[in-house]
Amino acid sequence: MSKDLTNSILDRKNILNNNLAIQEVYEQVGFFGIRFDGKYRYTRQQLAQYFEVDIRTIERVVENNRTELEQSGYEIITGSRLRLFKEEISAYLHQIRQSADVSDIHVGDILQRYENELDSWTKAPQLSVFTYKAFLNVGMLLTGSEIAQKLRSAILDIVIDVLNKKLGGKTKYINQREEEFLPSAIREYNYRQEFTNALDHYIVENRFKYGQLTDKIYKSIFKENAKEYRQILRLNAKESVRSTMYAEVLDLIAGYENGFAQYLKNEHEKLGRKLSLSEAHGLFKNYEGITESTLVPLREKARSLMASRDLAFREALHEKLKNYINEVNSEDFEKFLGERSMDLEKRLEDNKDVFKRLKDR
Repeated sequence: MSKDLTNSILDRKNILNNNLAIQEVYEQVGFFGIRFDGKYRYTRQQLAQYFEVDIRTIERVVENNRTELEQSGYEIITGSRLRLFKEEISAYLHQIRQSADVSDIHVGDILQRYENELDSWTKAPQLSVFTYKAFLNVGMLLTGSEIAQKLRSAILDIVIDVLNKKLGGKTKYINQREEEFLPSAIREYNYRQEFTNALDHYIVENRFKYGQLTDKIYKSIFKENAKEYRQILRLNAKESVRSTMYAEVLDLIAGYENGFAQYLKNEHEKLGRKLSLSEAHGLFKNYEGITESTLVPLREKARSLMASRDLAFREALHEKLKNYINEVNSEDFEKFLGERSMDLEKRLEDNKDVFKRLKDR
């Protein structure tokens, strides 16, 4: 799925929220900056020189995309912070002079650039500065610059490489890397047993009842039946649908299964007989109506998480959920790609006693 970063704010935000990829971009692309308040900072002049454009071009990009750039780290510093920033640059330049060969062209250029800028800032009451993420954000927005175009291409390649390196190409099961997946999967398995037992006990024999009523739950939660979901995630016949679902979706499915199982039981006891499959379908519609106000917030969250994460991590578009797509925040990237994420096999081994107690509960 090709991405045009100049036109898609969603793709830009998903990249900028991926701290693992941003670190790799920094290591591969680089770009000299001054560290201030824990982050590398850059001026408009530096960005203009890097992208080989007029400084007014950078100013226009900022003017047209100010809110987005502020979210990625652009700011105007004034007062005491501006004074401290100037002092930081002066100290850094002094360090370069003391430790480097100033006859080196690259070092000489750095010194000259900052000295010129310091002179121009002497009486300036404020200064526009960009963090590294804001610099990348400008590169994603800037058209008419060959350097910016090459940077966008490099960013997209690095994001894919980082994902493949971390997951070994197994984006299909990225959901299993978060800590909550296994507890949710075990809970859902137990409630699934209650659900299928209820279908056995309270609905007349019919080989279609399991698949059809399961699809009712899926369509109620994320508007797709199992077949549609398989096609979107490109699952083969032997791959389990639920093994690819996120913990929040599994929890909601478990809630539906447990609630509808009890609802079936109550209706069975009231009628004193088993229900037909068509009656069960009608009963499910009633169940949806009764639980609507309770389940709406959970369903909205599940739809947004599924649609947004699958597009970002799996490049899988849930067409029926496209209105629920949002950016994937940095916490989610950390959850699935960061240090606390891990392969299912390793998590099982590390927590086998805990999961056994959970399953037997």
